[in-house]
Amino acid sequence: MIMTRRHLLGASVALCLVGSAAYAEAIPLTDLSSYLNGLQTAESPFTQINSDGSVSTGTVYIHRPGRVRFDYDGDDLLVMAGGGQVAIFDGRGNGRPEQYPLRETPLRIILDSNVNLSQSGMVSEHSFDGTSTRVVARDPERPNIGSITMVFTPNPIELRQWVITDENGSDTTVILGALQEGNRIPARFFNITQEINARTGN
Repeated sequence: MIMTRRHLLGASVALCLVGSAAYAEAIPLTDLSSYLNGLQTAESPFTQINSDGSVSTGTVYIHRPGRVRFDYDGDDLLVMAGGGQVAIFDGRGNGRPEQYPLRETPLRIILDSNVNLSQSGMVSEHSFDGTSTRVVARDPERPNIGSITMVFTPNPIELRQWVITDENGSDTTVILGALQEGNRIPARFFNITQEINARTGN
C-alpha cells in the first residue's frame, strides 16, 4: 500500500484504554506539554487505520525533537522524518522518496522542541471521557494543514493515540502499544540521505 501525503504520519492510534486510575477531570494542558517535552526517545508497535478503511501495522520510533520513523510490516514502505523533512519510501519505486517539510504536517506539534499546548489558538478541544484525555490541536500559524487529535491516559501520563485530520477532512488513525521510553535508537533511522543512498546504491 502506497502512503499518500494525506495518510502519512496521520496514523491515529485507535483508542487503547489502560487500567489506570482515572482522573476526575482532563489532564491539564501544562502537564501534557511537560510530558511531551520530557519524551526524548520512544518506540512502540502500532496499528494504522487509513481514511479508506485499510489497516497497516508496524513499529514507530520517536526521537524528539523532530525525528520519527514508521516501519511497516510485510510491505517495503517506510516513512521517516529528520532534518526538518518527511520522506515516504515505497519499495516499488526507484529509491527516491516523496519529500516535504515536517512543518506541513500536524505531527510537528508532538515533535516540536518546545511543546506548548497552552499557546493561544493551539487547542480547539480539551476533554475527558472518564478514562482518558482528548486534545485536538492545530498549528496556529498554519491552520490550513489540518489538525491532530491526541489521546492520553493518566497515572502516569502516556500518549495512547493520535489522529491526523488533513485539510480535506480525511482521518488517519494509528493505535499505539505500550511505549518503551529511553531506548537508544540509531541515528541512521532518521537520516533521509543515508536511506536514499542505501536504496540507490550510492
